[in-house]
Amino acid sequence: MKAVRLIIMSALFALSANAQVGVKTNLLYDAALTPNIGIEFGLAPKWSLDVSGNLNLWKLDNGRRWKHWLVQPEARYWFCDRFSGHFVGLHLLGGQYNFGGWKNGCNFLGTHFEKLRTQVHQGWYAGAGVAYGYTWILNRHWSAEAEVGIGWAYTRYDAYPCAKCGTRLEENRVHNYVGPTKAAINLIYVF
Repeated sequence: MKAVRLIIMSALFALSANAQVGVKTNLLYDAALTPNIGIEFGLAPKWSLDVSGNLNLWKLDNGRRWKHWLVQPEARYWFCDRFSGHFVGLHLLGGQYNFGGWKNGCNFLGTHFEKLRTQVHQGWYAGAGVAYGYTWILNRHWSAEAEVGIGWAYTRYDAYPCAKCGTRLEENRVHNYVGPTKAAINLIYVF
């Protein structure tokens, strides 16, 4: 709770010190029907703070689960002007998930997604990464942005045999993921 208050106080201070603020939506999450929002505000002439989040609580058919929430703050350094052109970022990420019942046999970067065919994994994650992006100014208020990031995420989860079963197959499992941690095509309104 103290961290949330600190973020809010920092945001209010930055808003009063720098008038430039952007509100954004990630079109990739929108395409996946995952509600999301981001806010970015200037901290210094070449620095900004972006805080994005998403929430997916949809219930799917056939016992499939794809529920999650994610918060991803990122400090950005702009090579030219803030909110325009190339930038690099350092981001944190954290959230909770409830995934399973998906028919895929994928093993991606050491993560065995094929377990999600017959199991539901419920847990939390936290991590960090680096990102590169570019922002195009469309007009006085609108911008478009593309960004990719890689990093690490630590997760702890419990595994269940199905979405509605209460019997745990595995408890308090640990997994370290290394790979893509951010992908965004953002539409931004700048105040």
